[in-house]
Amino acid sequence: MYEFDIKTPTSTAAATNAFAESGDGQFLAGGQTLIPVLKQRLAMPEDLIALDNVSELNGITVTDGVISIKAMTRHAEVAANADVQKAIPALAKLAGGIGDPHVRNRGTIGGSIANNDPAADYPAAVLGLGATIVTNIREISADDFFTGMFDTSLDEGELITEIKFPIPEAAGYLKFPNPATRYALVGVMVSKSASGVRVAVTGAGPCVFRIAAMEDALGASFTPDSIADGTVAADDLNNDIHASREYRASLISVIARRAVSAAIEQAEG
Repeated sequence: MYEFDIKTPTSTAAATNAFAESGDGQFLAGGQTLIPVLKQRLAMPEDLIALDNVSELNGITVTDGVISIKAMTRHAEVAANADVQKAIPALAKLAGGIGDPHVRNRGTIGGSIANNDPAADYPAAVLGLGATIVTNIREISADDFFTGMFDTSLDEGELITEIKFPIPEAAGYLKFPNPATRYALVGVMVSKSASGVRVAVTGAGPCVFRIAAMEDALGASFTPDSIADGTVAADDLNNDIHASREYRASLISVIARRAVSAAIEQAEG
């Protein structure tokens, strides 16, 4: 490691002020991505603004058909929350499948989506459920938030405060995990609501993305069979030591059908 200062604000306002006053600052949430990056000196901020003591960034509430999850809520808390389990079981399942117990008890939902790792689970939930990202200065729709690999529409110093998930009629999430890291080689979140069907894919491309053709087919008939013949172009998918782009394209079709089956089972159960 290297020498840096740690600021420990106790409010969102104090956190954003600390960032503004720093010559080279960075917010620290759960640290599951940032700490390894600092160890490798891929980033060397002068100040870390730790958010652990900002109590207003913690908690889960349900109001008017929306589950609001504050940015510093840990993955394990989302997985174990009774309201989430009842309203959006797929979201609780997704959170419970992230990494290992250490990661789930330290990592946060805000840190995950701000980092926007192309193989992370939460981006699929945010995009697939049509969530809204609330920051200290504005609200951003999921469709406008994720802009590229490890990139989002957040401005410098902008802080995520909560994520609002509309409760769908049905939703299912399945992933094919890397056996070592539990990151998704392919993960698919499918949801059905009054506003339509959404299908979001993580792990397969440089950034989480939706599949319009599957959404249209499922909008006409919300069954696995409606997308049984669907194919996904492999050209723009990831191609690495873990899986070829062609394999990922095949996985998307398989995992999407299973996610639809899970969504139907949840709705009927």
